[in-house]
Order: sequence, then C-alpha cells, then structure tokens
Amino acid sequence: MTEIDLTKNEESELETESLGEKIELIIEKLPPTEVTLIEIMDIVGADSLMLLTIILSIVFLVPVSIPGVSTVFGSGILLIGITRLFNRKLWLPGRIGNRKLSAVKLREGFKRALVWFHRFEKISRPRRMPGLTNGRFMKLMNDLSFILAAVLLMAPFGFIPFSNTLPAIALIFLSVGMMQKDGGSILLGYLANIATIVYFGFLIAGGGLSIRELFLNLTK
Repeated sequence: MTEIDLTKNEESELETESLGEKIELIIEKLPPTEVTLIEIMDIVGADSLMLLTIILSIVFLVPVSIPGVSTVFGSGILLIGITRLFNRKLWLPGRIGNRKLSAVKLREGFKRALVWFHRFEKISRPRRMPGLTNGRFMKLMNDLSFILAAVLLMAPFGFIPFSNTLPAIALIFLSVGMMQKDGGSILLGYLANIATIVYFGFLIAGGGLSIRELFLNLTK
C-alpha cells in the first residue's frame, strides 16, 4: 500500500479551507493510478468522519463505472455510521480498506460531482433548525438515518439510474448537517432517504409484476 502522509503545512491548509475547497484539495492529493479506502482516509487526515463520508459519497452523484466502488465505499460509510452510533474508533476490515480502485476514474468522477456538491453546499446554513441537531435523541435518530442511507447505497440496484444517487444525496445532506449543526440539511437527508425507499419500492414492485407477467405467459 502506498503511504500518504500530510505535512503540517498541508494539515493547516485543510483546516483553513471551506468545506468545498477542502474536498477539492483532497481530490488533488489522490495517487496517480490506484487508491484504497485506507489511503483516502490518510489523505483526509484528522478531519471529521463526516468529511470522509462526503468524499466517498460525491462520486455517486454522477455515473462512473468503477467495479466494486459501491460495495467498498458503502461498507466504509456503514462502518462510519456504526462507529458514530456506538462512539467507537473506526475500524476497517483489510479486504475493504485495502481493495484497490482506479484513482484516475475516481478523480474524474469526484471533479464532475463537485459541481453538484457546491450547489448542495449553498443550501446549508450553520445552526439552522437546532431542534434537529441538538440532544441525545436527535443524535440517535440522525445516526440511524445515516446508517439507513449507507445500507440503501449498498442495495443491489447499482445498474439502475439514480439507485446510488439518491442515498448518496441523503448521506451528503446528513453529513453536512452534522458538521455544521444544520437541521435544514438533516431534514433534506431524511427526505432523500424516504425518496430512496419509495423509489426502491417501485423498482421491486415493477420487477415483481414483470416476473408475474412472464410466468403467466410461459404457463399459457
């Protein structure tokens, strides 16, 4: 595995940039050919796990064909959610953390998706609707919503349009909301989760009807 360490100057640079600029800076630091999830975590450094979640989610805002990316990134995000829920240190299994992905395609996908992320970022307002971010109950609800979005991201519908995009939008809004204490973003994350469940429900129902029609035609 390639070792990637941030110097003190680079760490301070990340601390002073805005959220969108931080992500742009991290994307520029990706290795030239291949990258693993552990290497991406090294690049993010001491920053919030929510920032790491945003980095792993924005690639799903645009169609990028990278085998295994939804499984690797989805598993990593799910473990981040479980880590937050139980207040534990993040641990990654070797087969997830060390699986190599195309850094070239990821960088291209990240840069294209950043256009959309900057639009989402403009919607956020720090400390808006504090009732959705303050207190132990809301923290529990937000963590569970985060885990739900990660599970939906990993659902086996990756070949269908928007099946990864909707849960990725939920994860981005939830992460931004948690980082900036923005209840408005949290609410949008909830709504994106609901939209994902409704969409998946239609897909499953449509698939069931298609199978039923096929069965009836074959038995005529």
